[in-house]
Amino acid sequence: MTTVTTPRPGLSSRLSALSKVVELGPGRLDPKLMSEAESLLLRAGDRLKLSSEHTVVALAGGTGSGKSSLFNAVSGLELSPTGVRRPTTARTHACVWGLEGAAPLLDWLQIQWRHRFARASALDKGESQLHGLILLDLPDHDSIRALNDNEADRLIGLADLVVWVLDPQKYADASTHRRYVTELAGHEAVTVFALNQADRLSTEELAELVIDLNDLLRREGVEHPTVVPTSAVTGRGVESLKSVVAAAVSRRRAAIQRLEADLRKLEQRMTAAMPVGEALAIPAAVDEARKMGLVDALCDAVGVPAVGEAMENIYVERSNRWVGWPFPRWADRFRPDPIKSLRLEDVSDEIKGIAAGTVTAQAAEVTNAVQALAEGLSGTMHPVWRSSLHHAARSRLGKVPSALTEDLTQVAPQLDRVPAWWRLLKAWQYALVAAFGCGVLWLLLGLLIPGALPPALELMGDTAALPWAALMTVSVLGLGALSGIASRNFVELGASRERERLEREMRRRVAAIAEKMVVEPVERELARHHAFYTAMRGLSS
Repeated sequence: MTTVTTPRPGLSSRLSALSKVVELGPGRLDPKLMSEAESLLLRAGDRLKLSSEHTVVALAGGTGSGKSSLFNAVSGLELSPTGVRRPTTARTHACVWGLEGAAPLLDWLQIQWRHRFARASALDKGESQLHGLILLDLPDHDSIRALNDNEADRLIGLADLVVWVLDPQKYADASTHRRYVTELAGHEAVTVFALNQADRLSTEELAELVIDLNDLLRREGVEHPTVVPTSAVTGRGVESLKSVVAAAVSRRRAAIQRLEADLRKLEQRMTAAMPVGEALAIPAAVDEARKMGLVDALCDAVGVPAVGEAMENIYVERSNRWVGWPFPRWADRFRPDPIKSLRLEDVSDEIKGIAAGTVTAQAAEVTNAVQALAEGLSGTMHPVWRSSLHHAARSRLGKVPSALTEDLTQVAPQLDRVPAWWRLLKAWQYALVAAFGCGVLWLLLGLLIPGALPPALELMGDTAALPWAALMTVSVLGLGALSGIASRNFVELGASRERERLEREMRRRVAAIAEKMVVEPVERELARHHAFYTAMRGLSS
């Protein structure tokens, strides 16, 4: 019966975190680390689907280390060829204690059928403690044949537990230690060192070599090495090696421990490349204060306050043509036109001309505003993420000025619009002017033309009404002046409100463009940054 390896909750969550890192890492994490992470995820997924009742133990070593002889000694059969031919083992051989359910695992290991051997009678020989063992005799890792060398490296990476077979002459071989041993830090639970050919050494020499090998391994980062002296010729230490292997097999945890060790090693390298540190303190979204600062800067870049002020000034000046008391307005015709002196005859066209002038000239201010936002958010980021955030902030920067111009043109005030109350007030004021004119004419006729006075006085009752008529005429003039002053105050109040409405609407549109073209890309990158480092922290949980 085949069972599937179930990872511990810690391993499962860490593999999920690694998967998230791989998902979010492209372009940020070193491609070599990404490749190794992807390989580890693939290997972990495959291994955890296969039998948990079997433990893959690989005998690895260099040419002449006696690896195949030790393989035969442990299996109790002459399964792997031995001799002086270099390399002796051309293909991986496998001996299985308990064949049931092992076939898919052997297929995954790519062990050829003719090189698979079963110990069907293992239980009858008192070796029940090895039930579930798949023992591999790998090709020499220093083989002169590239094919064998690659196969050895591949299976060393796939095995649940690796037994390094070292000989007394080459146990400190630099190539072995440089290529493999230095990578074993943290893998003590799934790594064993067999100092083979112990029969060639005296007791004292063997003790010295064991001490020296232990010291060498510790210097290279293997804190608690397991060293077993063996001799395939005399059988010395073979049972000890079997006991070490049997202990790993019986626990049924070597596969999990190997994955945990590989994951821990990869996590250390990733953390060295991308330290978590205070990275998670960086917000996953742009705060409101920064958004407001960006909008303020963009409003200044497109001249929103200037447009609002110009609109207010022109609104007031144009109102004089309608609601101002006519007599001062007529007098103004003999003075220079302040509107023309300000060159504000057609503010609507000027506002709509932002695209042709102001925005293009102030594109640098838009760039500075976006750059300031990115700098404020990425100050403590890793350089790779800082660069990515700046790229995200600038991803649509070239279109921001034209988008602002295009959108703000749609809210340019209609300065040729005349409110209805202006027209009514103008009619009222001209009626007062007419009344004043009639009163003046009446008085002039009564005072200067005696023949015309009696009919007029008949309407008033007697000549004593003449001063009252003069007072009424002057009152009409005062009423007109007061209505002009009052209407101007109302106009100024309306102009202020119109300016506020315009600036509010323009700011709203600027904020919408900033959100869509700057803030959203930045927040996507911030969310990715936060999720990446959350996953990185999850790797070490």
